[in-house]
Amino acid sequence: MKTYKKYDFPVSDIRRFLEPGPVVLVSSAYNGERNVMTMGWHMVMEFTPSLVGCLISSANHSYELISRSKECAINIPTVELAPIVAKIGNCSGASVDKFATFKLNAVPADEVKAPLIAECYANLECKMVDGALRDKYNMFIFEVVKAHAARSPKTPKTIHYRGDGMFMVAGRSLNLRRYFRPGML
Repeated sequence: MKTYKKYDFPVSDIRRFLEPGPVVLVSSAYNGERNVMTMGWHMVMEFTPSLVGCLISSANHSYELISRSKECAINIPTVELAPIVAKIGNCSGASVDKFATFKLNAVPADEVKAPLIAECYANLECKMVDGALRDKYNMFIFEVVKAHAARSPKTPKTIHYRGDGMFMVAGRSLNLRRYFRPGML
């Protein structure tokens, strides 16, 4: 088994190693206003009910919309949308209608007022169930109340942020099911 020689690394950059999953687009709506933001800091917190924790900076325009509406949609883009995902993350919804600017098709959701993004592989309709960490850490805890996903491709090529403007694309799958205990899949 390979070992690695290590060097000091800036602690401010360790997120490059710990990014939790694919970069997503979070859409929100409140009082006739809508927005979409790029987000990479999220985590699954529970299976049933399906809970997702999301870090949304209070400096972000979506923070206020989500805080007031207590809901959002998490939209999962694939590599084809990567340039748009990066551009969305580098402008403010306070001054730009990102849906119009980036020609995204907003689709009505079933359970929340936040629009779904038709161009994304999957859409998760979410309602905030815990905001106790919001003011101190900008952490929102959502319950996914409805999910929509395309049947194909089976393993979408999602994008993952590595910091410094660099992304990687989800690659080949590795089947290790034989190492799992029953019920742990």
